[in-house]
Amino acid sequence: MNDFSLNFPGRAGLYFIVFLTGAAVMIIEILGTRMIAPFYGASLYVWSSLISVTMIALALGYFIGGRWADRAERTGLSLIIALAALLTLLIPWLTRPVLLATDPLGLRAGALLSALVLFSPSLTFLGMVGPFAVKLSTANLAGVGASAGSIYGVSTLGSVVGTLLLGFYLFPIVGSREIFIVLGLVLFLLAIAVAFYERKRLRFTSALLPIAFLAAIGIGLLPQIAGANRTDSKKESFQVQFEQESLYGWVRVIDQPARDLRLLTADASTIGAASITHGQNRLAYQNIVPLIPALAPPMKRALLIGQGAGHMAMALEDRYGIVTDTLEIDPAVAEAASRYFGFSPTGKAIIGDARYEIRRLKGPYDLIIHDCFTGGAEPVHLLTIETLTRLRSLLSEQGILALNFVSFSENGKNTALASVAKTLAYAFPHQMVFASEPGKDFNDFIFLAANRPIDLDVNTLTLEKISWLKQRLMIVDKTQGILLTDNFNPPEHLQVRKAKHYRNILVNWLGTDILVR
Repeated sequence: MNDFSLNFPGRAGLYFIVFLTGAAVMIIEILGTRMIAPFYGASLYVWSSLISVTMIALALGYFIGGRWADRAERTGLSLIIALAALLTLLIPWLTRPVLLATDPLGLRAGALLSALVLFSPSLTFLGMVGPFAVKLSTANLAGVGASAGSIYGVSTLGSVVGTLLLGFYLFPIVGSREIFIVLGLVLFLLAIAVAFYERKRLRFTSALLPIAFLAAIGIGLLPQIAGANRTDSKKESFQVQFEQESLYGWVRVIDQPARDLRLLTADASTIGAASITHGQNRLAYQNIVPLIPALAPPMKRALLIGQGAGHMAMALEDRYGIVTDTLEIDPAVAEAASRYFGFSPTGKAIIGDARYEIRRLKGPYDLIIHDCFTGGAEPVHLLTIETLTRLRSLLSEQGILALNFVSFSENGKNTALASVAKTLAYAFPHQMVFASEPGKDFNDFIFLAANRPIDLDVNTLTLEKISWLKQRLMIVDKTQGILLTDNFNPPEHLQVRKAKHYRNILVNWLGTDILVR
């Protein structure tokens, strides 16, 4: 077993094996978040679950692989790789039943258990490759340190390359299911190549037949795997009109003809809604925003952070002739807004992360609409003092910042809600808060912040509109909040109850099937 030359075509061949399997580990880990996020949300809990499961699986793989390498006489490295290949191929096929089975466990336990069931088997076998390779490459104890260091160094380099290949090139052009299938087939090809060299040590039946058997199973299941989780949306009450996987999530346009409703969703969050027949906005909180320019006229230039379907930018142009620059992180969202919601930019249409892009923008803006917070994951880096201070610098002297935040109210004492109010108060001397739907504890809350007092009793609004706004005014107890900074910003932890409630609303409305990839 220690005679390396009997089994492999030189040390470079073994390095190639651990390089590919190292890349496969990271590809599976990152793809795992893309399979689970549409169901459980792209939250810190999903990422934590995948990272933890990967570490657990690798630890098991190292432990089992080392003992397997010392004791294996009738099996070789090719069998380990082939088992990893088959288990990788099965992931897209098993995703739906596993997610549906873990749904009753809730957000955190469900995400963790589903990750454990779906990804730990293949990752464990991939983890076994390293110890097995160390055994094969070590001719004597004097060289074991160098051999182990080289093997794990090359494996880690493969992980780096796999991560970059996936994030920079594959995600924008290939779906997660297709990547899993290709990865499984590549691992099968690698297993066959390894078995070809192992036949010199093992009997033909021990080296090649098990690999051929596993490959036959995988290839036989390919039609079912390729079509896994796909339903005929035209037969459902919800019809999927657009679907695209981007770097940032699973973007879809979903119609419900019975309610004359068209939704724009990203993973498990609704970021736009309109009437199918007339294209009118159907998100209640967005009815408040078009009234803001009347509080500080004349407004000529606005910035919308979190474009979504683009309704607010269109409303500002239609009612006030305001030119609005839009900032959207996801190009798939921008495409869906243009094709299915009739959005046409009135100013610059910027695609990029808000923290990076706002450093490059030049004001002044008369109105900045900060609308990046849905019922799903919290982009917490956009709520900090550092972000809000930068936005304040982009405002004109009479300008207003409008920030939408989804949470429970708890009579204005909800910690997450109070934290937003407290942080805004640090950056701006004046603010007021509106509840989108009065009387509801779970709500969209619109914060207005400015460098001057905001007066609702203006002659540019009708008495009816003023009364409508005042009915939605509320008081938030800032003393219950935490000052949010780049160093310490825990809203995602504070919003666990919100995330669960929002997800339950979607599940009760759309059903779990439509949330599964």
